[in-house]
Amino acid sequence: MKYRVVLLFLVGALALSGCTLVAPNSSPVRVKSVPFSLLSPTIPGTNHVRVRFITQPVYIVDAAGDLAPSSRIVPEPPALATVIEQLLLGPTKIEKSAGYTSALPKSLFVISAKVAESTGVGVINFATSLDKLSRKQQLLAIGQLVLTASVVGAKRGLVIRVAGVTQNVLLPNGKHATLVTPGDFRSLLNG
Repeated sequence: MKYRVVLLFLVGALALSGCTLVAPNSSPVRVKSVPFSLLSPTIPGTNHVRVRFITQPVYIVDAAGDLAPSSRIVPEPPALATVIEQLLLGPTKIEKSAGYTSALPKSLFVISAKVAESTGVGVINFATSLDKLSRKQQLLAIGQLVLTASVVGAKRGLVIRVAGVTQNVLLPNGKHATLVTPGDFRSLLNG
């Protein structure tokens, strides 16, 4: 009885596999118009808005355990939140195969990230803290954030917050600070 059901099911599946909803054409057919302005150089439904993309450096951990720049594609002009989200994705498959990693935890979630143009200070607000990382991982993670933020416009430094509370973060010299600068972490760069 079981074999009949299985056999009947297989015969039915074989019969249906030959069916298709789209009739095949022996030659390609040119589509005369694409609906919804999908081939337009601007975003459909907007007042001629365009999106341009640029490559933006982010800092990841190389095979030697130093920080090294790597490129990511982001919309122009680059916003700190967008670039940090790209950084949190970690290294690409090719970078991983070359030994690159990230000190930033996969579970890290950005609540907000902005650069105050008047002061040149970036502020990143996370949902969780980096305190659970080892000392070395903390330094690399903060270095990744500070150096990446500096190329997006946070030239004077970065403030890291957790749920709106400013953190006193670890520096490579063993001290702590609420405003960390790219110069504080230059010693972690490759080369």
